[in-house]
Amino acid sequence: MPNFTSLKPPITGTAISRKNGQLIVPDDPIVPFIEGDGTGPDIWRASVRVFDAAVQRAYGGKRRLAWFEVLAGEKAKNLTGEWLPADTLEAMKAYKVAIKGPLTTPVGGGIRSLNVTLRQVLDLFACVRPVRYFAGTPSPVTHPERMNVIIFRENTEDVYAGIEWEKGTPQAMRVIEFLAKEMGKRIAPDSGIGIKPMSETGSKRLVRMAIQYALAKNRKVVTLVHKGNIMKFTEGAFRDWGYELAKTEFRDKIVTEEEVGQGASREGKLLINDRIADSVFQQILTRTAEYDVFATPNLNGDYLSDACAAQVGGLGMAPGANIGDDIAVFEATHGTAPKYAGKDVINPGSVLLSGVMMLTHLGWAEAGALIERGLEKAVRQKTVTYDLARQMRGATELKTSEFADAIISSM
Repeated sequence: MPNFTSLKPPITGTAISRKNGQLIVPDDPIVPFIEGDGTGPDIWRASVRVFDAAVQRAYGGKRRLAWFEVLAGEKAKNLTGEWLPADTLEAMKAYKVAIKGPLTTPVGGGIRSLNVTLRQVLDLFACVRPVRYFAGTPSPVTHPERMNVIIFRENTEDVYAGIEWEKGTPQAMRVIEFLAKEMGKRIAPDSGIGIKPMSETGSKRLVRMAIQYALAKNRKVVTLVHKGNIMKFTEGAFRDWGYELAKTEFRDKIVTEEEVGQGASREGKLLINDRIADSVFQQILTRTAEYDVFATPNLNGDYLSDACAAQVGGLGMAPGANIGDDIAVFEATHGTAPKYAGKDVINPGSVLLSGVMMLTHLGWAEAGALIERGLEKAVRQKTVTYDLARQMRGATELKTSEFADAIISSM
């Protein structure tokens, strides 16, 4: 049993376990959830009804999700005095799979990002962001249906490692002095300083997960995204380590773009190529259909996943997951939108589709498919929340709760 300080384990449900690296999922798995800050409670109330309805319809009552609320963010601070209680981390470790809404992160100061903290403390090294088009969703591009990618973003290193010092602090001045005296690198004394670590281990395990996914799902291409032409020993190393991993561990299943250029056949092989980060931002617009699976360092992946989502309805329709070797946390990818809190107007699509990812992770893909079907039908019928309705001629604008009803009835 988990060693909780104040949380009480749920009285119903069975813990997910792991054996020989595989999840063992009971018919009533305990799933910790964080409803989130701002609009999080509105979105969660709608989403949980959809999840439960899908599981009920898919399995006729033989399976159910045993929800277990854990705390983080403003609600945790108000109730416990802590932004991220140790009990919440303990629950995620114990039950293996969790889902969360958006959490508050102030810009420039205050608390550190709770999302980043969760990723690092639980070693959720891969941020997985599938981006595809649901028919009928308003889009700023002519052919949004060409977008169907999945982005594997390294989640614990790069500039998100949290190694930085404010301008003028003794720590920043010591680093500046060290670089000048020991490395011959002059930095303006009024600089803030950040460190960008990227390791061979972190890079290779991320690329490994991307390639394993691509092979399992019969995808055609894995693209390594980097800025190695400028940052040769971090971003450039990510590229080199990615190719090395692919050739060492998957030699008989992959072929590189360079090898194809030298006459090697692509037939029956997964193509591994790479693109400079700024170039891929252009090409994901102009040559969308050529891209399939991306493996990226942390910052590049953050930008790229949002840019891709913009083509297919925005972050309101963009799911995400943070996955490690042992634990997976599924999440809304958008912010808290506090000015809309309690108004029952926000699109719950991001949490819903993250729940689809979670159900698939559990091996309950049938329930996930029902949610996708219901969501797409509701969008086709133009019965949507305000963010989509304002872009659709003749749409019926629904509240968050009403949109959930429409999805359930459309499964």
